[in-house]
Amino acid sequence: MARRIEIHVCTACDGVAPQWVGRCPHCGQWNTLTTGSPRRPGAGGAGPGGPTAVSLRQVDGGEAQPMPTGVVEVDRVLGGGFVSGSVTLVFGPPGVGKSTLLFQVLASVAATGADVLLASAEESLSQVSGRATRIGAVPENLLALAGPDVVAIEAAIVRHHPALVVVDSIQTVSDDELPGSAGSLAQVRACVDRLTRLAKSTGVPVVLVGHVTKDGDLAGPRAVEHLVDTVLSFDGDRHHSLRVLTAVKHRFGPAGEVGIFEMRDDGLRAVPDPGPMLLGDRMAGIAGSVVVPVLQGRRPLLVEVQALLGPSAGGTRPRTLGIDAARVTLLLAVLSRRTAVEVGVAEVFVAAVGGISITEPAVDLGVALAVASAAEDRVVPSELVVFGELGLAGEVRMVPGADRRLAEAWRAGFTRALVPPSTPAEAFPPGMDVVPVRTLAEALASTIPLWSTVAASR
Repeated sequence: MARRIEIHVCTACDGVAPQWVGRCPHCGQWNTLTTGSPRRPGAGGAGPGGPTAVSLRQVDGGEAQPMPTGVVEVDRVLGGGFVSGSVTLVFGPPGVGKSTLLFQVLASVAATGADVLLASAEESLSQVSGRATRIGAVPENLLALAGPDVVAIEAAIVRHHPALVVVDSIQTVSDDELPGSAGSLAQVRACVDRLTRLAKSTGVPVVLVGHVTKDGDLAGPRAVEHLVDTVLSFDGDRHHSLRVLTAVKHRFGPAGEVGIFEMRDDGLRAVPDPGPMLLGDRMAGIAGSVVVPVLQGRRPLLVEVQALLGPSAGGTRPRTLGIDAARVTLLLAVLSRRTAVEVGVAEVFVAAVGGISITEPAVDLGVALAVASAAEDRVVPSELVVFGELGLAGEVRMVPGADRRLAEAWRAGFTRALVPPSTPAEAFPPGMDVVPVRTLAEALASTIPLWSTVAASR
């Protein structure tokens, strides 16, 4: 005889727990767990009257058709727009421009004649209106609702059935029937769950705004990522105008796609070609400067990496901006042990210019050459780009997307490139001088004959 499986079911939210606890881990209610058992066949189980498995080949995979927003960079990241009934979480640090971006998305959709809804749980309608008028004209069919009550937000969605809903922000939305204050883990999870169920049942796409701290661990966004369909990160240096929208998770298309924006006084402007913005003010003939084609998602960007050596203030730990300091420390060790470049006890500064943060290892070769250029006081040719991961033996390793990196560099006017030796020849643009290099020392040897001194220009 099969052993009866005993579980505990919450009478308030139907959540299941493997053992009894005083407080439901799903909705936060106290003393609501009762002893039960899994649903029997016919009530959602695998028996007569329950769901049956079907051949995956019979399932139509094209039902999720995206609705374009009209904001080019947002549609690029989402693979065409928001899907009916989808729930999207947009998170980022306070003040980066999340509310501004989503208001512009709402206004763009409303300009097509569709009703849209902004549920403002943080600001009053007068505050929202004041910011909106600074950005541009407010469409008549852009509806707004103030207040943190999740029940009122649900009622407004059912009443108006808008084409798109933005809830700003999920940390300030609450359910009066649940314990805890707005922003608590139980409140955030329960409200996200309610709005997700409503989105699926009505077909209305819902966008949730979430704030995170610099550690990214504020209760809310990190705790509900698994509940939503899409997670978008909106980030940027507040002292720069560049903003980057990245698809961290996307159930309706590839994750990792990136959209670029420029923050202006009148709102955010999409930047289809960020090259002039990132390299427009680059100075030629300066030691310590190297251009690296990096991939943000699937999108190639040309970023200037700069290095500077100064008097040591005690210790040789590098100071970095936009590049991982631990990675730079490793590259300095490789440069010291595998080449003849002398860094000594100098203070090393390395930066990715323009407010871009680079996490991929393809920047390794560029960082090492920039430091060598600064240490030797020699200028890397302005028409040269480099990319490749460096191993501890000083070898240059393959990185993905070489064809896209080289194509973007060639389009921007760069005529020379140092690349990993495993880069396929078909990735080389016709007319571009592409040099495969096996080691960091070989990369330096290939560059040194082209270097020019800057001492005479001082």
